[in-house]
Amino acid sequence: MSTCMVVLAIATSASLTVPDLAQIIDQASFNFLPTVTPTDLTNDSLVFQPPGVPEADLAAKPFHIYDEEFLSILGDNPTLTLIAESASNPLYHEAVVWNPPTDEVFFVQSAGGTGSGTGLNKSAIIQKISVPQAAAVSHLRNASGLVNVTVVPSTPTVINPNGGTYYKGNLLYVTEGQGKSVPPALYLMNPQAPYNTTIILNNYFNRQFNSLNDIAVHPVNGEIYFTDSLYGYLQDFRPAPTIRNQVYRFNPKTGAVSVVADGFDLPNGLVFSPDGRYAYVTDTGDKQGLRGTDSLAPATIYRYNVQGDGTLENRKVFAFAGSGHPDGIHCDSKGNVWSGCGDGVNVWSPAGKLLGKIYMGGFRTANFQFAGKGCLIITAETRLYYATLSASGTRLT
Repeated sequence: MSTCMVVLAIATSASLTVPDLAQIIDQASFNFLPTVTPTDLTNDSLVFQPPGVPEADLAAKPFHIYDEEFLSILGDNPTLTLIAESASNPLYHEAVVWNPPTDEVFFVQSAGGTGSGTGLNKSAIIQKISVPQAAAVSHLRNASGLVNVTVVPSTPTVINPNGGTYYKGNLLYVTEGQGKSVPPALYLMNPQAPYNTTIILNNYFNRQFNSLNDIAVHPVNGEIYFTDSLYGYLQDFRPAPTIRNQVYRFNPKTGAVSVVADGFDLPNGLVFSPDGRYAYVTDTGDKQGLRGTDSLAPATIYRYNVQGDGTLENRKVFAFAGSGHPDGIHCDSKGNVWSGCGDGVNVWSPAGKLLGKIYMGGFRTANFQFAGKGCLIITAETRLYYATLSASGTRLT
């Protein structure tokens, strides 16, 4: 494929230009392969490489178009900029939250991740960047060191945060806990100094949660939903589980907590469609923490119907990741579903059709977040990226 812009012909006989940093991935080209890699040489960590496209070319044009609908999501000139990196410490992990009043994005270090030293001995930290500062270097592919990454000294400390969302002018975190005496909890944090925090929930009828993972606020009923998984235990900083892995629903007005879904291996990311009709939950059962992987376990996004009373019904398979597993998950304003996977950010239509990818190669993407119209902050463990495109996130509560 030429390094200049190419033209994609569509059924209407019109034509659309493909941006410089994008390329078309022809799915028909790999429906039949002369040699398919034997099963003893592959597992869920495989990063797919289309035939005849070198890895260097995949990375050079990281916006991969699997369906022409992705072009409208990308816009005319999408960009991808590396704005921070570390050698081995997964400083850029999860809980990516945009705070509109200050135009800052917050994110957290991995708790229990290899190379972090966090979990049992010390808590994962919260950090933040300025969106305008990142935008100022978006014309560069590598701007590492040019954007200030600031540690946020929450008070009292938010212990091992993993999921987060914007909530009524504050940041709402779910945490994984620490040892047997510090239970997982929901923390409310002021996004401005002194970053004071309040725990609003830390038990289910005096039973500790296992290791809370992600959180979302329903756009219609305003209730808080969150997932509980086993990663604290699987990364050796939480005791063995004593309650099922489940999705919970919390009414902050009444204090009521209830279970709305179970039957997962390891429930992880959670998001609602913009209109609140659907809930999407990722199951990362294939990733067993320090115990390795299980390629036969789910690496799956499930979709639920959200009933008028807030309950979840009619679970169905929405998508299965081709590389790694779908971790953090978000919807854009059009209802397309985005998830961080083993090869970058994957994007599906509301019907479950793969539209495209923001390719990260061997850098697993745990999470990301829209930060205003047309920009995206992507956390890829040891790398932090700023992307610009046409799509925007959903309305914040």
